[in-house]
Amino acid sequence: MTPLKPYIRHLHHYLRKRADQPRENFMLLLSGFGIFMLGLLAIGTAQFLLPDSLGAELLALFGLVLLGGGIIVAAIGYLSLSVLRILRFLDSDDDKPS
Repeated sequence: MTPLKPYIRHLHHYLRKRADQPRENFMLLLSGFGIFMLGLLAIGTAQFLLPDSLGAELLALFGLVLLGGGIIVAAIGYLSLSVLRILRFLDSDDDKPS
């Protein structure tokens, strides 16, 4: 059984580094929103503009995949902007006594 300590330390370091990149996190949020909207557009096109066919169903499936991916990317960006920033503030090394 391998100890979890190095993995936890590596994850903690990665999350701190991710919290210090607000511009990249905001770009993740906006990219996720854009992917979500493309998926929504594909689903709307398949539902309302295309006749019922296999092509329309495949376009709707592609739209669902884009929709799910956009939600995941936007959620990562949002959590990185908010929760990780709060954790970074609470975990600051400045307030430790020397």
